[in-house]
Amino acid sequence: MAINRINRDLCDKCKLREKKGCPTAESCSVDVIRLDAEGKPYIAYPEDCHICFLCSRDCPMGAVEVSGMIPSLALPY
Repeated sequence: MAINRINRDLCDKCKLREKKGCPTAESCSVDVIRLDAEGKPYIAYPEDCHICFLCSRDCPMGAVEVSGMIPSLALPY
């Protein structure tokens, strides 16, 4: 999993999200991040993350944690 978590406490403090919508959810081109009923982002499809870092870059509060680590694959010998 490349996207690790979204700190919802930081989302509460985001004035941009309240006025225009969540830039983090809007920047995700593969629909990994969705908005809940309160308009806060959550990780809906973590396995689809392309590790592009747009969500973490576009979050004005720094609430999104993304790892550059790609899970290792078990390859047969």
